[in-house]
Amino acid sequence: MNRQNGPERPYDIVLFGATGFVGTLTAEYLATHAPKDCRWAVAGRSAAKLERLRERLAAIDPACSELPLLVADASDPDSLRELAESTRVVATTVGPYVWYGEPLVAACAEAGTDYADLTGEPEFVDTMFVRHDARARETGARLVHACGFDSVPHDLGAYFTVQQLPQDVPLRVDGFVSGGGMFSGGTFASAVTAMGRQREAVRAARERRLHEPRLVGRRARAPLGTPRFSRETGTWALPLPTLDPRIVARSAAGLKRYGPDFQYRHYASVRTLPVALGGPAALGALAALAQVPPAREWLMARYEPGRGPSAEQRERSWFRVRFVGEGGGHRVFTEVSGGDPGYGETAKMLAESVLSLAFDELPATAGQVTTAVALGDALIARLRAAGIVFRVAHAR
Repeated sequence: MNRQNGPERPYDIVLFGATGFVGTLTAEYLATHAPKDCRWAVAGRSAAKLERLRERLAAIDPACSELPLLVADASDPDSLRELAESTRVVATTVGPYVWYGEPLVAACAEAGTDYADLTGEPEFVDTMFVRHDARARETGARLVHACGFDSVPHDLGAYFTVQQLPQDVPLRVDGFVSGGGMFSGGTFASAVTAMGRQREAVRAARERRLHEPRLVGRRARAPLGTPRFSRETGTWALPLPTLDPRIVARSAAGLKRYGPDFQYRHYASVRTLPVALGGPAALGALAALAQVPPAREWLMARYEPGRGPSAEQRERSWFRVRFVGEGGGHRVFTEVSGGDPGYGETAKMLAESVLSLAFDELPATAGQVTTAVALGDALIARLRAAGIVFRVAHAR
């Protein structure tokens, strides 16, 4: 946040996109878990929907009957500027971020307001770095992307694993992701959008490399890896070319604790060979369809944004990320696990991230930073208290 004028602002936290599916879950979490003295508000483009959300939150906590409602639109930069200037921290669930996200990032960077989102879109993160990191560093704003299942369990899980290994030696960490759950229309839209913009994503990554300072005397890498059977987990390991390994590598670049030469590989963990063979084929077909505009529009029409799995379906959902870390003659097995990855736990991760930005004693950082760099131990402690497991399974 802008440490000079932050305390004078009327709100500690504003949740933008609060009436969407994940936005509503995040608002409900804040209504239940935010400190009593937390000054927070909900924001969106429909005053009527915000009123209905406030009634819903008041059933959880009667104090929410007075919750401030802010009308703002992702297509109206002036409304987003006013929103950013009114608060110390903004959380946004409005995606696909590559279409709707930049005006709010720009407003927060200019106002010195901390920012957190749920993006899993590499193109968006790289473009925001190029366009807004420098200004955010000047104003003191912390721009923290990927504060949901993308990429908190993987980023903080790798950070937690590194802490179990020796210092000042080369380290290697592999992450293996498994889980069961459903997705909402908003998540599907973001995924299809990213698949259909591969050329733009490559250009954005290239542009970022031209602007991003190079590490001197250290290395931090996230190579794709190859499909293999993992004896460590007893499953087939399929490389995941998602945002998550890039986030982990950026955390390693930002923190010397990751050692002089750090490598992270990111895999989907699959138990059976037919699924291991069929999964990539299905994703490849989806990615191919996403390249064709009419097919992409047809795909996105299959799932209506703003809707998602029922409470009963979310209750049955789960995730587990197992990590294998090696370095300095030591080997450690760690695990991060929890419930519904896409929605219940994602809302929890986003809410706890912004509560941490607003209230915790954190390292002095600014600009585009990862959850490990900006929030680290404080966020792990919060997530553990909220029921997400970080544990050492085995070490030798």
